[in-house]
Amino acid sequence: MDSTAVTDISRQLMSLERPRKPKMLVVDDEPDNLDLLYRTFRRDFQVLRAESGASALEILAAEGEVAVIISDQRMPEMKGTEFLSKTVPQFPDTMRIILTGFTDVEDLVEAINSGQVYKYITKPWDPNELKAVVQRAAETYELLKQRTEELRRAQAQTALLSAIVQVSQQSSRPEDCLSPIAHAFGKNFEADRCILQLVEHQKVAPAAGTYNLDSNQNWLSQDPLVQQAIAAKRMQVAVNVPTNQDLSQVAHYSNTGIQAHLVTPVIFQGEVLAVLSLQWAHPCTLREDELTLLELSSQQIALALVCTRYRPATV
Repeated sequence: MDSTAVTDISRQLMSLERPRKPKMLVVDDEPDNLDLLYRTFRRDFQVLRAESGASALEILAAEGEVAVIISDQRMPEMKGTEFLSKTVPQFPDTMRIILTGFTDVEDLVEAINSGQVYKYITKPWDPNELKAVVQRAAETYELLKQRTEELRRAQAQTALLSAIVQVSQQSSRPEDCLSPIAHAFGKNFEADRCILQLVEHQKVAPAAGTYNLDSNQNWLSQDPLVQQAIAAKRMQVAVNVPTNQDLSQVAHYSNTGIQAHLVTPVIFQGEVLAVLSLQWAHPCTLREDELTLLELSSQQIALALVCTRYRPATV
């Protein structure tokens, strides 16, 4: 598959993604301040509100990570710096901003030096200044998440390709490769199901390896998307099966609840050796780099199958 084809499929996948506002949590024991902060940032953020540190911790436990936390310093029962320090272990990437109406140098310096606070703003704050600080904080958060994701992705790619090499070295025939590789791909791409099935004479053969499904749930031989992938020798994808006129009426999709299906042909010297099927119970949102990884990995699978096909049998 050339880069243009990968880009076209990536556009289909990305078309389902809707930009979401980043989450922000504002914490202040004064309702008027909470309302003001909400009005200030509601257009650019999904703003969550809490009137105490304890309540804010409960919200984080329910909502998960937020991009930015703005907390008042002087609150009853729990000071802002104390509350923010409790959020660090679970949400290290969150940007924390403290609002203070008095000079509490020791608390602020300690919080800033320990990485618990990104910035402090004195009260009464200037709305434009606060907006600028929050914007920079949100950008820093996104950069941190991007770098973390890039590292995770690189590690996953290395692990995936290493798994293919290891399986090919340990297998004496192509059939032995199928299940271990299907498991590796299913986990790496967080698929609900994965199948790696051999192809003979342009049709799927009985030999298959599966991840997270029983053999009697394998319906690739009747799937039109698989037939298209084999015939065209190109990756085929249904990003949202219920909206796909060609697939929405196919019984095995409705029976299994699969809403997204990606089929990659495994090709060596123009011959389709196998098909790799990744299935999700939700609309698919793979990125272009993940599609490129699939293309690269399918070539590695092809080499593994060819190597085991012609490997001399051991006595």
